[in-house]
Amino acid sequence: MKGYKETLDFLFGQLPMYQRVGKAAYKADLFTTQELDRYFRHPHTSYKTIHVAGTNGKGSVSHCLASVLQKAGYKVGLYTSPHLKDFRERIRVDGQMITEEAVVGFVNDHQSIIEELEPSFFEMSVAMALQYFKEEKVDVAVVEVGMGGRLDSTNIIQPELSIITNIGLDHTGFLGTDITSIAGEKAGIIKSEIPVVIGETHPESKEVFEAIAKEKGANLYFADKVYEIPYATNSIDNRQVFQVYENGEVVYENLKLDLLGIYQQKNVVTVLSAINLLNEGGFAISKKHLYEGLNNVVGSTGLLGRWQILDNNPLIVCDTGHNAEGVKQIVDQLKLTPHKQLHIVIGMVDDKDHAAVMSLLPDGAKYYFTKAAIPRSMKPDKLAIMAKEYGLMGDIYLNPLEALGAARKNAGFNDLIFIGGSTFIVADVLENCN
Repeated sequence: MKGYKETLDFLFGQLPMYQRVGKAAYKADLFTTQELDRYFRHPHTSYKTIHVAGTNGKGSVSHCLASVLQKAGYKVGLYTSPHLKDFRERIRVDGQMITEEAVVGFVNDHQSIIEELEPSFFEMSVAMALQYFKEEKVDVAVVEVGMGGRLDSTNIIQPELSIITNIGLDHTGFLGTDITSIAGEKAGIIKSEIPVVIGETHPESKEVFEAIAKEKGANLYFADKVYEIPYATNSIDNRQVFQVYENGEVVYENLKLDLLGIYQQKNVVTVLSAINLLNEGGFAISKKHLYEGLNNVVGSTGLLGRWQILDNNPLIVCDTGHNAEGVKQIVDQLKLTPHKQLHIVIGMVDDKDHAAVMSLLPDGAKYYFTKAAIPRSMKPDKLAIMAKEYGLMGDIYLNPLEALGAARKNAGFNDLIFIGGSTFIVADVLENCN
């Protein structure tokens, strides 16, 4: 490889990538991951890890935890997926992306094993992250599951704590078509005698988690049974402000978070429970560290695409929520956001439950149907026809930037433009924003 661009071309072009091609990149076993791990001599045993799974919220929870741990003085690795603007977003140390030189060096130095094992893009990126964290001598790494849990490439670590944010109907072609089956796959990250935090209690998934935790001898904690955040207010410095209750008493007063989505209330409860258990396990995270970390998640970790405001007058917001549970939260927030006319720039990938999402979207909005620059994207004309069945009307555009340009042209001063439906629609827009 010559440089970073050529290396990325190789990674994206030669290694099967689920985000781009879907099922063809999925491997229903950990053989290649384990072989890579053996080749690199199990780098994740050199530092502590925290494992985060779930249908929605796992990225936000991972970034929140990383931010708090950084404020507590730890050197923190953070592995998340997918990326939005740059591959290097996936691998960070203390909020700084892996260097271009390190990416190039990794591929060049280990070309032979890559050619021999032919890993998927995700398998290779996990190996790169775990090795990079060892080289950087991190104290702890927060590792986000890619999909599911049991067969995910990240599931070779032995963490200090396992976290499952919630369970919803997503990736049903791989994980199962009901809550119980999906919970079973995600519960695959539960390890023997390692504590587990569950973010949201659901009757169907609760029984699965309890059974597997009992079998593994792992203590199980349901975060939403410990803490409660009845509502949030917004501060003048663009933060959400929470009063967090435990047993009817305020235990965290005026806790600020710089992530603006109302769904973050659930994630904060999960983070608080996780920090309690980390402290019980020997970490030293004070209330001050917690407040400072949550107040500056974006600055500390570079998180993108979570109810991210791109412009004002008209207000332009993007969010990566793309399954029914995530879209419902977004629609709730759209209702709470003052506006005259709502404009929605939307695209979806082919293998999602489109009907479930379409049935939630507001029929009074003006729609701009488009597609992201990946093979899995649904053609916008097909999306528009499907949307029409739900009373969602609008025009078709070749790409998200063209769609956003039309929305800007049509929008009045007090209107709201929302961009979403797919992580990759948001990625295409952010990649072309300053």
